[in-house]
Amino acid sequence: MLCELPGGSLRVVPNEFPDPEQDVALDAAPTTREAVLAGGCFWCTEAVYRQIDGVLDVQSGYAGGSAETANYRRVCEGDTGHAEVIRVSYDGAKLSYGQLLKFFLSVAHNPTQLNRQGNDHGTQYRSAVFFVDDQQRAIAEAYIAQLTAAEVFDAPIVTALEPLEAFYTAEDYHQDYARINPDQPYIRATAAPKVAKLKQYFGSRLKGPGR
Repeated sequence: MLCELPGGSLRVVPNEFPDPEQDVALDAAPTTREAVLAGGCFWCTEAVYRQIDGVLDVQSGYAGGSAETANYRRVCEGDTGHAEVIRVSYDGAKLSYGQLLKFFLSVAHNPTQLNRQGNDHGTQYRSAVFFVDDQQRAIAEAYIAQLTAAEVFDAPIVTALEPLEAFYTAEDYHQDYARINPDQPYIRATAAPKVAKLKQYFGSRLKGPGR
């Protein structure tokens, strides 16, 4: 399956994408923080965030449904309430939550596609921010409103804000899938272009060699 490239509805190039006006300050010392994001196939979004300096770990998983249905076979049926998500662990001294959302909305996926990403259709591929507290909810809500007012996209942002009830780690074979399977056709058609766009427009924010 082929996914539409992220940013297909952008009116600006990604490196001119606005920074969030409302954000949390960077921590004074290294601190591990977490964000849970849904932007289509988790293989692709995971591949993007693994490149970013300050990201400590990324796990693919499921959120929005029950423990009983938190498996790939059931989630693919599209009726579990789950979305394919990534849990991003990051250093709060290097990255802010708003900066993570900037990568999410500009490069990692297309936030104007409702219950789909490209040819991947279903609520499991929805665009969503699963907030863990009121601060994350407020930052995401304000950023979406800011981007909407600035008409950064040529279509409405449909990203949902959902409270994180639980994160369920996906099966082992899904973890770091794009790096392990770089020649898989879906990865070449979907994840690779997103990573290439990240490197093109946000090269200064990437991890150094071997990190």
